[in-house]
Amino acid sequence: MPGAIDILCNHFTQESIDKNFLQNEEELDRFEAVGRMHNLVGREPGELLAELSEVGVDKLLVTAIKVWSYRRQCKDVWTETEEVVELTTAHPDRIFGLFGVNPHQGMDGVRELEHAVKEHGFRGIHIHPHGYDMPPDHAYYFPYYAKCEELGVPAVLSMGHTLDFLPIDAGRPIHLDKVALYFPNLNIVCTHTGWPWVEEAIALAHKHPNYYIGTSAYAPKYWRPEMVRFINGRGKDKVMWGTDFPLVLHEESLRQIDELGLKEENKQALLHGNATRVFGFDP
Repeated sequence: MPGAIDILCNHFTQESIDKNFLQNEEELDRFEAVGRMHNLVGREPGELLAELSEVGVDKLLVTAIKVWSYRRQCKDVWTETEEVVELTTAHPDRIFGLFGVNPHQGMDGVRELEHAVKEHGFRGIHIHPHGYDMPPDHAYYFPYYAKCEELGVPAVLSMGHTLDFLPIDAGRPIHLDKVALYFPNLNIVCTHTGWPWVEEAIALAHKHPNYYIGTSAYAPKYWRPEMVRFINGRGKDKVMWGTDFPLVLHEESLRQIDELGLKEENKQALLHGNATRVFGFDP
């Protein structure tokens, strides 16, 4: 049986955990608020991959995340593309990159995206819109969507609520409605289940053939009942598993998924089948 694919994982070395979380007051407060301080332990790539093999995880999509601090108007959680390239180069069969979008870069960023996909095999873009106070249907993102559609790679967006001190409205799933209409050949992934607007995310997944939902950032035991029903029913081909590691640990997440009582076919679609199709992995 194919291994699971985590569609959204943060850079995980101790250096990255220190920089982005332990030495970042805003993020430290967030992890403390949800009782997840014990998760902030970095791993060397080989160490993490060995752990993942034991629990049945085959592939990771690691984001070169670009979170902007709304309060301080500067970089917040920030991973450079080159940091992810180091991981993907060392482990090309198991770790794959997502290009982090900084909308302030304009067309320079679009050219960097093309380079990351063509030269380093990145599998899509990742947008964290909240701190920029630019919802996903803001014009600044459209050149990135157009390039993704041209390259045949998806757009992954961190949506819904955020415990960071960032404007929350930019994370409403409805802001992806016009994007899905304007770019019908672009696969769009609304991560974090869109919570607290879960029904909004599900409605859009019903509506748009190119709109998907990712489960990252929430342990499965906290998934809304309507999301579990959607996964186990007509949404079988529309939802993909993710963790937002280190926020949620892989073993914890997979164990809780086993406790949801999903149909086996639907569980396999959630864990790897849908991501294999959307991100273009070999079956």
